[in-house]
Amino acid sequence: MQQPMFILSEGSQRTRGQAAQDSNIRAGKAVANAVRTTLGPRGMDKMLVDSSGTVVITNDGATILEEMDIEHPAAQMIVEVAQTQEEEVGDGTTTAAVLTGELLAQAEDLLDADLHPTVIVEGYHEGARLAQEAIDEMVLDLDLGDNEVLEQVAESSMTGKGTGDVTADVLAKLVVQAVRHVADDAKINRDHIRVLTRTGASSSATELVEGVVIDKERANENMPKSVEDANVAVLDMKLEVRKGESKAEYNITSVDQLNAAIEAEDNELRGYAKTLSEAGVDVVFCTKKIDDRVAGYLADAGILAFKNVKSSDAKALARATGAKRLGSLSDADETDFGHVDSVHVEKFGDDELTFVEGGDAAKSVTLLLRGGTEHVVDELERAMNDAVDVVIAALNKGGVVPGAGCTEIAISDHIRAEAAGIEGRKQLAVEAFADAVDSLPRTLAENCGMDPIDALVDLRAMFDKEGRAGIISTGRAGEIADPVEYGIIDPAAVKREAVESATEAATMIVRIDDVIAAE
Repeated sequence: MQQPMFILSEGSQRTRGQAAQDSNIRAGKAVANAVRTTLGPRGMDKMLVDSSGTVVITNDGATILEEMDIEHPAAQMIVEVAQTQEEEVGDGTTTAAVLTGELLAQAEDLLDADLHPTVIVEGYHEGARLAQEAIDEMVLDLDLGDNEVLEQVAESSMTGKGTGDVTADVLAKLVVQAVRHVADDAKINRDHIRVLTRTGASSSATELVEGVVIDKERANENMPKSVEDANVAVLDMKLEVRKGESKAEYNITSVDQLNAAIEAEDNELRGYAKTLSEAGVDVVFCTKKIDDRVAGYLADAGILAFKNVKSSDAKALARATGAKRLGSLSDADETDFGHVDSVHVEKFGDDELTFVEGGDAAKSVTLLLRGGTEHVVDELERAMNDAVDVVIAALNKGGVVPGAGCTEIAISDHIRAEAAGIEGRKQLAVEAFADAVDSLPRTLAENCGMDPIDALVDLRAMFDKEGRAGIISTGRAGEIADPVEYGIIDPAAVKREAVESATEAATMIVRIDDVIAAE
């Protein structure tokens, strides 16, 4: 009688076949359902509290999934879908997560009907291809050079994300101004648009600064608060007494030797201020420490200085001013320094912010966001970042399509029309893909307080008749209307990425038939 062979370590757990598929699909559906109610302009918020008591209030899908303590490996794939969506196009994270969950739900029914996972995967990939065709057909012939169109894209992205309907249009204008300011003939560089938040005012007090704003106070209170037409140095070095690399002791046997040592040290510290002053530098941004005595000498020379500047801020400052980041002052010349129209320090509550405006080099802007509380500005920051990303996506990645569920209806109709010509069982998977896409407008209707079945029927009827139809949130309810007339438009790239990433995640989960968990 053969002895059993143990391959896995003791304590390992293995789930196979239908049990593994059921477990993975249930986990994916549970995660998707967690964010389903946040979809759309009337979507609800989630409050997430961690073990230390930190509270996050948001309806941003990527943030919710990131903050949730998810352990199941299949559920983690849904989180990755949202993260990919956020990184690639900046918006549509909830859409991607909900679509993934619905694709899994449809796959569960197909598996129960004895469809092989490979057939489902092939059908889903065919459905995704047809969906991309439908998205291409729905791209609107609008002039993206028109600021009003881009403002509609930004406002559509922000609606329902804590910005408030009253201020969303104002914020959308600022977003478009920011993108236009940094745009050139090539693709827009997202790094040239920074976002900074401050509490203490309403969101309507948000402003666009044509330059860089950093959260830093002056190194010395006697330094000037404002400098016009300023030459700028960005330093990656310590402005303090140099220290030898090897340990050494010096014996001082007289007062003269002590005075000489103190004088040499003082001369070295004065030398930093003298070198910068003689080079015509008016403002210094240093990523490392500035000795208090050096700060005093810089103040005496009328130089405004900032210490311990973050590397990311130093990079933005160098880019905005045309300055080089210097590790030494020994061989610096005037070409190593940058120039700006003005640098000034303003008080915000107990803190100071430094505004660096009008740089000679690459264009940079900062959106200074205001809000009444930390939770408000945090959510506003997420909304504004999404809005900036979708405006750039619309300009860089293939135009815009109708929002409010209109494009999703077009996708499902196109897939069903083409599915009739597909032979074999794969047709069932393709039609299931269309059913999964239908869940998005159905969820929108549900979150707007409409009957989802009636809304979907009316939506299809108007779409077939007019060619465009969406679920428009009005007051406490919603209505079926042309979303373009209401200015509800989304970047086509958001729809494309959501379909692609959701399909990839769902098919990967469906193909798993063996889960091995080792200790």
